Amino acid sequence: MGERPAQDDETAATDGSGSNGTGRAGGSALFDGYLEPDRPNPDAFDEMFNADGSVRAPYRHLHDAIAPTAAADLAARSEALDRAYMDQGITFSLSGKERPFPLDIVPRVISASEWSRLQRGIVQRVKALEAFLADVYNDAQIVRDGVLPRRLITSCEHFKRAAHLLNPPNGVRIHVAGIDLVRDQEGTFRVLEDNLRNPSGVSYVMENRRTMARVFPDLFTRQRVRAVGDYSTHLLFALRAAAAPNVADPTVVVLTPGVYNSAYFEHSLLARQMGVELVEGRDLFCRDNVVYMRTTEGEQQVDVVYRRIDDDFLDPLQFTPTSVLGVAGIMNAARAGNVVIANAVGNGVGDDKLVYTYVPQMIKYYLDEKPVIPNVSTFRCWLDEERGHVLDTLDELVLKPVEGSGGYGILFGPNATAEELKTARKAIVDDPRGWIAQPVVQLSTVPTKVEDRLVPRHVDLRPFAVNDGEDVFVLPGGLTRVALPKGSLVVNSSQGGGSKDTWVLAASRSSEAERELGERGIAAKAPARGPAAEQGPELTLGQQQQQQQQQQQGRQVQELGGMRQEQVLRRAEVLG
Repeated sequence: MGERPAQDDETAATDGSGSNGTGRAGGSALFDGYLEPDRPNPDAFDEMFNADGSVRAPYRHLHDAIAPTAAADLAARSEALDRAYMDQGITFSLSGKERPFPLDIVPRVISASEWSRLQRGIVQRVKALEAFLADVYNDAQIVRDGVLPRRLITSCEHFKRAAHLLNPPNGVRIHVAGIDLVRDQEGTFRVLEDNLRNPSGVSYVMENRRTMARVFPDLFTRQRVRAVGDYSTHLLFALRAAAAPNVADPTVVVLTPGVYNSAYFEHSLLARQMGVELVEGRDLFCRDNVVYMRTTEGEQQVDVVYRRIDDDFLDPLQFTPTSVLGVAGIMNAARAGNVVIANAVGNGVGDDKLVYTYVPQMIKYYLDEKPVIPNVSTFRCWLDEERGHVLDTLDELVLKPVEGSGGYGILFGPNATAEELKTARKAIVDDPRGWIAQPVVQLSTVPTKVEDRLVPRHVDLRPFAVNDGEDVFVLPGGLTRVALPKGSLVVNSSQGGGSKDTWVLAASRSSEAERELGERGIAAKAPARGPAAEQGPELTLGQQQQQQQQQQQGRQVQELGGMRQEQVLRRAEVLG
């Protein structure tokens, strides 16, 4: 089991009566009926309120700022958030209609001590999965030692034999990871799934923060919140560090499928913030196992491709021969050591939903550690005993397709009809490898604006980690997705979900987290930080030097980026 929330997070706010003497959660009309026993999923852990209606410690300042707000003012600010997103073109399509990506006005708050544990767990998981990918695409020692069955790997749709023995220069395959977390009924964070191919959503993290700061500036004056705006700096550093060691000034590009891709806004935002070119497959070509970019001033060699295209469409010579999105020959160029593909081809074997169930064994095998963050309990239908249990209790479980994504194909047993359960049982028997099942996890809830009140809605969390080969940086917070329909446990935007700004509170020097670090001798090794430094990531001296060098390189790249962008525009004018 994972750690329970710290006791100091459970103390009551204000008068200690448990309900502030009003009978309402938090003592505000905005929260009328918030903790009513007949609400959907009443056993879910609420992140702002204890069961008695008192406010949890990390949310005190936020609650005190929101509680007195009039419903009309809340509605006006919510409309301002929507307008800001529409003006910036941050939209998504739902039922064929473009609408602003829903950003709720109430942030999700994570205490410094709790984030410290989550960060350690995410770093641990990324390191174990890196070791696993390096292993299975080389000697597969973990299979030879009997820790994992060979057919688990070979039967995975995303295991790419074309990536066998293709080892990147600095050993990094997972340049960017998105680890989906949920908090269960006991308040314990658990890993729901890993995303190691092309995890998306970090643009919403940055834009959510920027928009919230503009519309709700007064909320940020009450407490110190860790910054999220430097993600692109860390990403650029990791991509440049991935280049071959003989390349002094690597050329990095972001490869997008094009403007019709649902994450195109993110592709363009990251390219712009890093000061690198945003390209499509037609902008690149290979010759003599070298990747080049077409510009109006001639060909320019490309050293690192941060691709946002699935493996199957990346190289028509190796995968789907009809693909026009990728670059023919890029795999041969990577194997020759002339270009680095980030994230690496074949990473999907590491985030397969069945392989996910074996990650605790990977952590033990490669790191000789216990998982800091536990998995959600999962039944593997390809194992006879576990399949039998799933078939017998399917009406109590959540059934998920191993190859599913976006919330599609999930069956909630308690809500399914007899016919749906019958169809699902047949699908399990026909393809045991294709299904897993989990107990229904009542995801934690956070106050969310619905009409003129704040009501509990279920959330998950996707933190983003960036690996530069020397260190794994975890962006403080991540993307909190919220299920907006009443009682829904599906947070995906494709299913009507929205998002929240995620606040990680900066640690005070007297906090439990820092005392713990001090006892372990870690804090003594770190340089002293001023108040301004505490707003951002806590960096070691070596990381600070790397960041200073990276910022200087970033300025140079941005200067060149403007010139390269102009070249591409001129080329477009010539071709158009």
